[in-house]
Amino acid sequence: MDSLKLSPKITVFPVVHGSGDFAVAVRQQMLETEYDCLAVPLPPSFQANVEEAIQYLPAITSVVQPEPREYHTDWSPESDREDDEEEHACSYVPIDPCQPVIAALRIALQEHIPRRFIDLETSHFAPVTAMLPDAYALKTVRPDRFAAAVLPSLEIVREGQPWDRVVALAARLRELEQDFDSILVVCSILDWPWIKDAYHDGVTQQVFDDDVDDVETFSVAPRTLTFLLGELPFVTSLYERARAELDSDEHLSVDGIKALLLETRDRYRAELKQRARRITPKGLKIYLQYVRNLSLVERRMTPDLYTLAVAARQIFGDAFAVQLMETARDYQFDRETGFATLRMGIDKAAFPDGEVAEMISRLPGPPVVWRSLALNRRPPEIDERQWKQRWNPFSQCSWPPEDESIENLRTAVQDMALAITGDDLARSEKFTTSLMDGLDIRETLRNWHTNDLYVKVFPPNRGTLDCVVMLFDSPADPRDYPWRTTWMAEHQNESTLCFFATDFRSELIGPGIARATYGGAMFLFPPRTVPDIWQDPRFDAVDTLEERLLLAGCFHAKEPYVAVLSETAPGRAFQHIAKRFGKKLVHVPSAKLSQETISQLRTFHVLNGREVRSFASHFIRKP
Repeated sequence: MDSLKLSPKITVFPVVHGSGDFAVAVRQQMLETEYDCLAVPLPPSFQANVEEAIQYLPAITSVVQPEPREYHTDWSPESDREDDEEEHACSYVPIDPCQPVIAALRIALQEHIPRRFIDLETSHFAPVTAMLPDAYALKTVRPDRFAAAVLPSLEIVREGQPWDRVVALAARLRELEQDFDSILVVCSILDWPWIKDAYHDGVTQQVFDDDVDDVETFSVAPRTLTFLLGELPFVTSLYERARAELDSDEHLSVDGIKALLLETRDRYRAELKQRARRITPKGLKIYLQYVRNLSLVERRMTPDLYTLAVAARQIFGDAFAVQLMETARDYQFDRETGFATLRMGIDKAAFPDGEVAEMISRLPGPPVVWRSLALNRRPPEIDERQWKQRWNPFSQCSWPPEDESIENLRTAVQDMALAITGDDLARSEKFTTSLMDGLDIRETLRNWHTNDLYVKVFPPNRGTLDCVVMLFDSPADPRDYPWRTTWMAEHQNESTLCFFATDFRSELIGPGIARATYGGAMFLFPPRTVPDIWQDPRFDAVDTLEERLLLAGCFHAKEPYVAVLSETAPGRAFQHIAKRFGKKLVHVPSAKLSQETISQLRTFHVLNGREVRSFASHFIRKP
């Protein structure tokens, strides 16, 4: 750190504002080295309110100073600004635990170290920002070497408000030297070389403090903390939890992302339950590798929220990406402060009186690029109530893309069942002139003493299947699947479909669009008109939903085989039902198919009329 000393009494600690890694580094420096004064690049007018607000941490607040209003009286036909229109702006200090300056002040207050706010009072603050290396490099690079590596890329400051502020900082540091023997200066990494130049060159201060308005402290609406904090609100809360529980927070900039991912997975499962995709360790590994690659493409060591959301959408789907973003903005410490609440936005804020002002941070981090990502979100509850009231119970239809997907599954199960029936007819023959369908190793070994070879013979499949029964949840609880109906085919490529499912009316996702989950289904293909099996008294002899579905399938099937897709083989009761109608059940284990695919196909949507199909894709999101 010798290279960062301005004099035997003054040590400069250059930081990247809004970086949790630099906040940890500053705290370690202050706890390892004894200082008798802390100087920070904030104006004296902020000191009382900032130090008071720090006492409320982990509650997040913002100390705001209004800037003088500007009035425009010039007008031209090309201008769309009316005469005397006023532009209102405010500068503010975010009381963010991951701000290095705030972390330093917090330690100084804790250790009773004198604090000095030495920046120039400016009525209109001009922030200085630049793209900087990822602060995670501090895990392997000392702060002084990090600052030295950044130095060649910094823009030289020799004029304007940034230079006036640098000169004022240097002048006030020379004054502090008269009163203190060991001073730590925490300043922006963009300013420290020019502070050093102004200090050593003895540049005379020519611009002095402006007259400024009083500052005021506000709480920040929890849902808008993303626009205020340097780190993600969820990660910021992990820093605060580690502080409260005396845990290590050295690697939270990366470990916090992992914790965010695991918390998102738990909330995702709790929300979607059976409809949720399986978030396996292998899937998480692929996701993290993809996040790493996207971060490296953007020349970062750690990912930002956009990178996390893009990877989540492409690996796990829209629903997981939405849950990830909602979890990321969740700050877990909600403490009452008594201050009025403002709502932050992109470089703007809405104050309690309804006024909206442009917001300029006094501790600006690297420039933020706001990018959009199209995701299908959950509808607000008020919309769900309105959609439920407008639902027409006499007009229902399916969504064609899902019809095609479930029919493809039916075809796949049917083909697998036919292959299984063909396996039962396989036989072994002694090799003569052709290998037929391949060498039968087992039979050849059995007859090893005869020196004969045996080959397999699979006769061609004969016949077809016209009935497929899929049992996704067996045994099924009737209370979970109150909706039972029969849908007729709309065209010759669709099956007649009988199923039991969850109540679609309890989950409306759009105007005239509802969602349900299959518990079990029976397909008849080629399609035919059949009475509703759930109202047909001929099937009242059975008790369970699965038995009724299978009984109807055996009754309406014209072929001797009925395919059954389920986790376990059909039991004795199922076999007895099939025997009554002279049918044979062909079991297709669901383990032969992708469980993720089955989970997605179980979820389907009900539309309140065919006209809804024209806009349904804007609301339907797959897990």
